Amino acid sequence: MAYKTLTRAALVAGLAVGAAFSATAADEPKTMMGADAAMLSNTCAGCHGTNGNSMGPAAPSIAGLSPTYFEETMVGFASGDIPSTIMTRIAKGYTEDEIKAMAKFYAGQSFVKAKQSFDANLASKGAKLHDKYCEKCHADGGQSAEDDAGVLAGQWTPYVNWTLADYKAGDREATKKMKKKLSELLEREGSDGVIALLNFYASQQK
Repeated sequence: MAYKTLTRAALVAGLAVGAAFSATAADEPKTMMGADAAMLSNTCAGCHGTNGNSMGPAAPSIAGLSPTYFEETMVGFASGDIPSTIMTRIAKGYTEDEIKAMAKFYAGQSFVKAKQSFDANLASKGAKLHDKYCEKCHADGGQSAEDDAGVLAGQWTPYVNWTLADYKAGDREATKKMKKKLSELLEREGSDGVIALLNFYASQQK
């Protein structure tokens, strides 16, 4: 079934906080309890899946994100600048070095695209809209994380839908470029354009 709304999807994105153990790698950032990057990242698996690949639409996959994007997002959650369900209080539980360690870990993981339904006709339209409005930042059809942007291709659609709704409502601050492009998309294509984009990203499964 193709996604047909821009309304906020029910999303519980969280990191399950676990116990930390001492690290031995000399090049790892110092952490409050001495946990290494892998141990810290294992605490996220309850919601975001093993190595950051979520197994269901309740939480996004976070594998393969650029370290900068990961760090900025966690800081945004901790400060409250990025709206969330439980991530605000969870992000506050990590030190700056712990966040950097997790960012490095997840950047080294391979993003596994979600298997989800989509409408082929809408996906075809969405591909053209992506090229026009999104490709400059979300390169390679939304697959690249190199421009410190989130991975869209193959990401769980409820998460993309929820995030776009936050940007549209002004609850989450967009970059100047993104704000301009999103406004142009909504003005020219309306919510139908967003629906087409969602179906395009859902169609990217290989």
